[in-house]
Amino acid sequence: MIALLTPLMAVLGPLAVLLLMGVLFAETGLLVGFFLPGDSLLFAAGVMIAAGAIPLPLWLVAAGAFLAAVVGDQVGYLVGRRFGARVFSRRNSRWLSRDHVARAEAFFDRHGPKAVVLARFVPMVRTLVPAVAGMGQMPRRRFTAYNLAGGLVWAVGMLLAGFFLGGIPFIAAHIELLALAVVAASLVPAGVALLRRRAERVRGLRLAAKVSTGAVQTSAAPWRESCPVPGP
Repeated sequence: MIALLTPLMAVLGPLAVLLLMGVLFAETGLLVGFFLPGDSLLFAAGVMIAAGAIPLPLWLVAAGAFLAAVVGDQVGYLVGRRFGARVFSRRNSRWLSRDHVARAEAFFDRHGPKAVVLARFVPMVRTLVPAVAGMGQMPRRRFTAYNLAGGLVWAVGMLLAGFFLGGIPFIAAHIELLALAVVAASLVPAGVALLRRRAERVRGLRLAAKVSTGAVQTSAAPWRESCPVPGP
């Protein structure tokens, strides 16, 4: 997806900010933005601004990105608050899987309100955490405060990173590869959590098997005692 959106932003010129804002909003506001590369697109936009491919001032693009990210999360929160139980109770669909929902719920349970900020840097999880917060009846003022902080750190931070690194000729010449590297780096926390969860599941299955085996042996012992072996 980033390989398609990056050249499109370069072609759109000043209108690229609208594409960027649309992606940032849809990623969290529509509950189906798992495939949208918001962080890597922010980085790419920063590089393009530095290179002059997007002829807009940095502050204007940063303001638009911040607004779209915050509004997207706020809409996701309201959807979760009003329709969350109905939407999340459905079976797997093409756009919303139970695994994604369970991962977002576990992330929110682990980090509490801070998950609203931290989820910005975790693909897939950031799409559903606002809705999970709304479904969990997180106070609206508290969510909004964390949402504003997360939008500022993530949207403006990723854009600034691309802008300042965009002055390096190698990075400017390999923007798509760098954007893919950003995606890969952002997937590391999710991958580690997934491997940890699988390891815990395997340990649980092994423990259950040992307990089951022990129960079988214990239940068989009285039978052996009640049926003594005949003497010679």
